[in-house]
Amino acid sequence: MWMLVMFDLPVVTKPERKAATGFRNALLDIGFEMSQFSVYLRFCTSQTQVDTLCKAVERVLPSGGKVHILQFTDKQYGRTITFHGRSAQRPKKAPDQFDLF
Repeated sequence: MWMLVMFDLPVVTKPERKAATGFRNALLDIGFEMSQFSVYLRFCTSQTQVDTLCKAVERVLPSGGKVHILQFTDKQYGRTITFHGRSAQRPKKAPDQFDLF
């Protein structure tokens, strides 16, 4: 499964910018990778892992803004059409195995 976290956070004041940056950094710490500035992506092996990560994202939510978490299968993600400029890009492949730290 894949998880996609999309968000639109206020960044008008210095505290809001700090909260938005903290949220982005927290997503990276949880293991997400940045797809776009406000779109982060992560591959998960099970629904249990998705549920655990949803709770982890919920714990680091800033007080303002809007956050969406989408979940979809590897097959659905494989049908994604991505363009970089006018060139079509192949979708990311699911990792073959997990790295243990």
